[in-house]
Amino acid sequence: TLFRSPSGSGKTTLLKILGLIESVTDGALLYKKDEISKLSDEELARIRREELGFVFQEFYLMDSLDVFENIMLPFYISKTVDDSKKERARVLMDKFGIRTLEKKMPAELSGGMARRAALARAIALDPAMIMYDEPFSGLDPISLGTAARLIRQLNDVMGLTSIVVSHDLDETFQIADQVVVLANGKIAAQGKIGRAHV
Repeated sequence: TLFRSPSGSGKTTLLKILGLIESVTDGALLYKKDEISKLSDEELARIRREELGFVFQEFYLMDSLDVFENIMLPFYISKTVDDSKKERARVLMDKFGIRTLEKKMPAELSGGMARRAALARAIALDPAMIMYDEPFSGLDPISLGTAARLIRQLNDVMGLTSIVVSHDLDETFQIADQVVVLANGKIAAQGKIGRAHV
């Protein structure tokens, strides 16, 4: 699903609500037929940790951790670190083409490499859904196309549900199955589109 609208119209806020980062002020948010407001803090934490992946526009890699440690972060938080998790992190680094950057610090990475590290971290725990906040922002046309293909491939190969917030129509229409257009905090238009593989 692609949420598309001008800046300031509520895309990121909606994404944070769907990612259980912010709460709704009106109405109800349902998760598997359960109203989110009725779930315990422990259950909400489990859902965030195990079922949702989030790639922020700013990536939010931890400055004090190298690439490998950043990708391992979900395992540290869930207290499930073992040799198999370390191997998964390395497999993800191979998949995203950043294995040689394992010991690099975030400040040493290009924007594209930081984006790949953030993606690897987001899928480390094999979430059912992954959300992207402006994943194409600031990319040159070649890098933009690569990022779009990567998102589509992750969606198809891993069977993920992906939600992409963007104002870049051309590239996102190439990878989206469904589009929702927001304007002034409301849905202005929505519908399924023919999918074109990239």
